[in-house]
Amino acid sequence: MSTLANKQIVVAGGSSGIGKALVEALVQDNAHVTVTGRDAAKLDALKAALPAVNTAVLDSTDRAAMDTFFQKLGHIGHLVLAVSGSKGGGEFRTLQLSELRAGFEQKFFPHLDTLQAALPYLKGSVTFITASSSMIELPSTSGLAAVNGALELMVPILAKELKPLRVNAVSPGVIDTPWWDTMPAAQKAQTFDYFCSMISVGRVGRAAEVAAAIKAVISNDYINATVIPVNGQIS
Repeated sequence: MSTLANKQIVVAGGSSGIGKALVEALVQDNAHVTVTGRDAAKLDALKAALPAVNTAVLDSTDRAAMDTFFQKLGHIGHLVLAVSGSKGGGEFRTLQLSELRAGFEQKFFPHLDTLQAALPYLKGSVTFITASSSMIELPSTSGLAAVNGALELMVPILAKELKPLRVNAVSPGVIDTPWWDTMPAAQKAQTFDYFCSMISVGRVGRAAEVAAAIKAVISNDYINATVIPVNGQIS
């Protein structure tokens, strides 16, 4: 196991949810953490809570800006891609394919653009944060499965292409994060109850539990080309 103390770690999209929980955990290990995101207010709040963290307002869909950012930042030990998206869900027969395209533009391509921009300066590992929609085969999630599954299929191939850089993914299940907050509270509770009936541990997950798995992946120099589910065994 390697120590993360004094390692330069970039968490793209780390201002809320799982990314934020990871940042909190990394700071406890005395890592040098830089968090990027589009929401300046969220980044300011994160900086106020964790003064040791460096923040940068950066849109992961803006490749030119990312190239400039990583060039200025220089050497990176680890990169975590927590950029998320919400588009692409729904029954296929009524799914607007423009929404699915938007889902790829929100998550799939920003992950790849960020990694390409960081590659010249990245020496340790990259970890994609995907989602268990890629594997659980639930109705109305085919579009979400396509976005996340496409990233996961690339992991073992990229691990061979980019060696000795380690390439992994952590695939969360149903996690109580702000991703669900677009729902009214009653609908969110009902949705969580529905999923709990399919999760072996009988509850939804916490962001800190996923963060712990991500930290373990980037800390362990012998984990490579792997997609790790953190879903309480959902089926």
